[in-house]
Amino acid sequence: MKNKIKNIDINAKAGSSKENQTGSWRTFKPVVNEDKCIGCQKCVHVCPDNAMRMKKTNNGLKSKVDYDYCKGCSACASECPVKAIIMKRDEK
Repeated sequence: MKNKIKNIDINAKAGSSKENQTGSWRTFKPVVNEDKCIGCQKCVHVCPDNAMRMKKTNNGLKSKVDYDYCKGCSACASECPVKAIIMKRDEK
């Protein structure tokens, strides 16, 4: 009889941080400058863990970070076309 090797995926799936709060171990965190944010939502689409959200303000939609789930990967800052998101050292 042949032994069947079962593939086990030990990597977390993108967007699974809602089950695994990961924000406590990041080194850098994204900080949104609402005055610069144009509400394009590109940061929301590239965030691998659903930590970027949009919120309604008097000036339209603006980006907001849910730090409980943000790992500090900087994908949002890299994708922002107007550089409204910068990465700052997370002082805990």
